[in-house]
Amino acid sequence: MYFAALLARTEDGWEASDTELDDVETLSDLTDLAREASVDEDTVLVYIEQEDAWFGVVRVDGEEDPRIYVSDASAAARSSYGEILLTDEMLGREPGAEDEIAALEELVDLDGTEDGEPQRTAPAADADDDVPDPDAVPAGPIGELGVLADLGMSEKELLTLQTDALAEIAEAVGAAEVLESVR
Repeated sequence: MYFAALLARTEDGWEASDTELDDVETLSDLTDLAREASVDEDTVLVYIEQEDAWFGVVRVDGEEDPRIYVSDASAAARSSYGEILLTDEMLGREPGAEDEIAALEELVDLDGTEDGEPQRTAPAADADDDVPDPDAVPAGPIGELGVLADLGMSEKELLTLQTDALAEIAEAVGAAEVLESVR
């Protein structure tokens, strides 16, 4: 089960709204959604959580690039909404490399056999082959730890959040009351 909320800072404090992510397919879509909720290009926080598995915070300040924190990258990678947040840059990958590989695999039969030949099986991996997978997603937190530091939540506090992280984030930034109105 997923929950998503927007917290938009205004002159009078924070405004909160729960939001549907049905039409969000990319980080760009999510960023646009946040900017639409923004008042005078002020800060907007997008909070997404998959119950008891992971949560993510995307901070959008005007036209600046979004700043992202994800509590557990490997859990988020198994989620369609989590995949949106895990950018190539965050994961240390070459931007677009995954798309290029997928496109090449569609164009070329890369199993090493000619048409009509039986498929060969790969030799068993040796126990000494402890080469890390460059496409593996790390377990644990990833992203910008200081994403909420100037709003009242330190890096250490962000790293220790577990259940009901949104309530603690809202409390730290001063939006607890408005958040309760949308929950």
